[in-house]
Amino acid sequence: MTSTLHAAAARFLLPLFVAFACGPAAAQALPDLGGRKVVAVTENAFPPLNMLDPKTGKSVGWEYDCFNEVARRLHLVVDWRVSSWDVMIESIRSGQFDVGMDGISVTDERRTQVDFSAPYMRSTLLMLTRADEARFRDAASFRANARLLAGAQPGTTSFYATSRELLGTPSTSARIRLFDTFGASVQALHAGDVDVVLSDPTGASANMARAPGAFKVVGAPLPGEDYAFILKKGSPLKAPIDAALAAMAKDGTLERLNKKWLPPLPAAAKQDPANPSVRRGLQ
Repeated sequence: MTSTLHAAAARFLLPLFVAFACGPAAAQALPDLGGRKVVAVTENAFPPLNMLDPKTGKSVGWEYDCFNEVARRLHLVVDWRVSSWDVMIESIRSGQFDVGMDGISVTDERRTQVDFSAPYMRSTLLMLTRADEARFRDAASFRANARLLAGAQPGTTSFYATSRELLGTPSTSARIRLFDTFGASVQALHAGDVDVVLSDPTGASANMARAPGAFKVVGAPLPGEDYAFILKKGSPLKAPIDAALAAMAKDGTLERLNKKWLPPLPAAAKQDPANPSVRRGLQ
């Protein structure tokens, strides 16, 4: 998942698609970084990309598996840390951590603060509502009813899309209720404190599976973005990480991670013929 940061937050999700194109680097031998220690940070609050396993208490998820495999191929030693979303980009920018991940969307604004790896996923945003919601069926009907409220995590792609795409209002709109985490916004939706949360297909599917019969997706998917790792400007790790991701895309590793971690795409996302990059269905 700072005010200019994030967003599985957009960070709010559908099963995301690997939008990374294999280039010449995939055919070359990967560099051996000689056991260099890399401090990697995530939030542990954006399932299924990163989270605590409720049974074991261990940190797990798509991004953990992906970066651990990147590290194995490059001969890196990973020191995993946890940070809140609101300070993650600044922590990477200042060099406190080497690499960050949290379903972070690639945007021009963030490029002024950090470098991005090659993308490893593409996400669209879906309107997640309670299963019994009947007052609106799409963004237009939601916008037309001034009594309806949206939940969002500040600084995320979902937050900005809620104001821009869903409401067509400034981000200070009184119709947007703010929450510290994506999970808290979904809890508020379930409790009836807000009426919609924008999520990527992965997040939407995960919450629908976790609470059968509690949620549904309505309307057409809203525009999506790529997800990538973030690194300090000029980091020498970028080229090796990009090469490892290219190799993992080429040999099917990223697809195997998708099958392991990403739940089926919600029906509403499947019906979007204009978005062929989305394969399965949260930020």
